[in-house]
Amino acid sequence: MEQAQNDRRLIGALLRVPFQAINARIAEGLGAFGYTDLRPAHFAVFQQMTPAGRWLTELAELAQMTKQSMGALVDYLEERGYVRRVPDPADRRAKIIRLTDKGQDVERRAREIIQAVESEWARGVGEERFQHFRQTLKDIIAQLGTASAVARDVTRDAR
Repeated sequence: MEQAQNDRRLIGALLRVPFQAINARIAEGLGAFGYTDLRPAHFAVFQQMTPAGRWLTELAELAQMTKQSMGALVDYLEERGYVRRVPDPADRRAKIIRLTDKGQDVERRAREIIQAVESEWARGVGEERFQHFRQTLKDIIAQLGTASAVARDVTRDAR
């Protein structure tokens, strides 16, 4: 307990540890389902996706990476059948990236894995305490305001 009280890491570092733990569990769980060609870097595409799909530039902005880096991830996933590029009905020159059935299966299974992790953590710290933690995070996200595209996206997806 004393070590926890002397932990001087700032909030960003504290949030990163559970984020990395979840990514590791997702990778392990997806591997058990036969999705052995996915790595945590690919999860940035799935995490930012919506049912209607997104433009590459949106995915990159939301994942806080360059368009070129996101393009490489999307290319990899497209080659393996997880996503597809389709013409944007509003602008036929633009492409929207959408999950394929295979990509939707990955997303569904990843959500199941995350729910299992959340249940474990709730058992570990107590259900009420964990729910309070979740609500606190939601409150912080709401406090970030509507000016932030990331905050808007996370808030919408959390509903």
